[in-house]
Amino acid sequence: MSETSERADEQERAHERPHLEPEFDHRRDESETVDEAALAELLSAYALGREDHLNAPAFVIRADEVQEVLRLLRDEAGFDHLSCLSAQEYEDRYESILHLTKYDRRTHEVTLVVQLPTDDPVSQSAEPVFRTADWHEREAYDLVGIEYEGHPDLRRILLPEGWQGHPLSLGYDRDQQQIVRYGEHANPLAPDRHVEGEGPESDTMFLNVGPHHPATHGVLHLETVLDGETVLDVDPDIGYLHRCEEQMCQSGTYRYQIIPYSDRWHYTSNLPNEWSVARAIEDLADIEVPEYAQVLRTMSVEFGRMLGHFLAVATFALDVYGDFTATFQYGMRDREVVQDILEDLTGQRMMFYFFRLGGIAWDLPEPREEFIAKCRDFIDELPAKMEEYHDLLTTNEIFQIRCVDTGILEPEVAKDYGCTGPVARGSGVDYDVRRDDPYGYYPELEWDVVTEDGCDNYSRVLVRLREVEESAKIIEQCLDLLEDWPEDERDLQSNVPRTLKPDADRETYRAVEISTGELGIYVRSDGSNSPARFKIRSPCYHNLSALPEMARGEYVADLVATLGSLDIVLGSVDR
Repeated sequence: MSETSERADEQERAHERPHLEPEFDHRRDESETVDEAALAELLSAYALGREDHLNAPAFVIRADEVQEVLRLLRDEAGFDHLSCLSAQEYEDRYESILHLTKYDRRTHEVTLVVQLPTDDPVSQSAEPVFRTADWHEREAYDLVGIEYEGHPDLRRILLPEGWQGHPLSLGYDRDQQQIVRYGEHANPLAPDRHVEGEGPESDTMFLNVGPHHPATHGVLHLETVLDGETVLDVDPDIGYLHRCEEQMCQSGTYRYQIIPYSDRWHYTSNLPNEWSVARAIEDLADIEVPEYAQVLRTMSVEFGRMLGHFLAVATFALDVYGDFTATFQYGMRDREVVQDILEDLTGQRMMFYFFRLGGIAWDLPEPREEFIAKCRDFIDELPAKMEEYHDLLTTNEIFQIRCVDTGILEPEVAKDYGCTGPVARGSGVDYDVRRDDPYGYYPELEWDVVTEDGCDNYSRVLVRLREVEESAKIIEQCLDLLEDWPEDERDLQSNVPRTLKPDADRETYRAVEISTGELGIYVRSDGSNSPARFKIRSPCYHNLSALPEMARGEYVADLVATLGSLDIVLGSVDR
């Protein structure tokens, strides 16, 4: 049993109390949404009140009963996915909001609201129940100022230690001077590995990987402890690229100024990011999207998905066996073709800004037939190109040695850390927001969710390669629809007010599937034309938090391969 599992079991036994609540059989509920009456009955002994959230029933609970309620929802009702934790400050209170759902039934959602006083915002930590809460709560402490009692390592995560104040709290002074003190990096395992009078028990070494290192795929710092070449411990140190995206979105207007920011988060596959913002705000403001625009949205984000997967595979080959001349160049070749297509469609090669609230910016470029033919030529040539990738990668002996049975992430561990996307599906977790919480035109199309059961670096590459083929299937069906769509029914946008002001105190959490997993947005309105709170749930952030579980006990070279297999983008991690 892992150290994490043992700690969770010990804390669960320490907090056990007889359950007087009725048994909740989540398997009997096959409906699209969760049974609110059954949930209310299950939580009757804990709920202090109810709130109206647009995406899920919300229950207000006590700050000292967070773990009990989470265990009850996980073990009795099947809510095994803590997808997001949002923190915010009101004039009279703080709130820590936990968004829960199920890996096997995404449309079953429940929200827990923990209200805290302004003079002592302390909540019980959720980390003993869901390991993913570790980084969630560190971010909430860092940016908002909520403390979590029982957290194993409550310290700042995006800002340096010693930073004064919490930037997303209401009383934060943006003009105050900050003095950042740098401390000496210490080997966290050295005291435990020293035998009194005999010197060190073994030769451990503290190794800094990054923040400026080609294998980190961005400004990421890995504080690594080695015994010889074996990784004993690794602590990802993030925040070097923190750009205050949530604060900028809260300062922008719903109608035009927020969607463009999203292109900067996961900037190697950024079109799907735009849909995450659009979906959340459209839910908040009750905006419908025309069917024709849904088809265009679906096709464009699948091209964007290809951008991410081509780059992920290309750079991963560069990481694991230095293949710059073949696989990397092939990935760039195919990525350039997709970028040409998206430049024709959107007018941009990187920061696309193709989505608008209620639809998309414009129709296919003219002449339509020429653009559709260009897309079809690429799709027709893709099977032969995918064979090239398999010849270069999956059948390559060096690649197999570096990737098979390295970076192991068991399915239950992946769920405990909130992993999604190819990282989770490479561990056999059959979860994809496009299918499990349908949006756009996905429900009308024929395609499959790709999973592999190897749980290793090799499986994650296989998932990405197969997902490119599934994206091609989706795009081909969209092209058929667009080609035959009646000209007088090609509605691009619904009627959206120029100044959009959703009613005050509306709250929602909506997610979409991007190339790295579940990208979610929590947004709360206050009656103005800008959000009162805008929280970004990054899949890269969650997937990276599981790196220590995947790297311990393996060689440092495997650590480089495992990090590359996560396909993180630091603009998405740090936001």
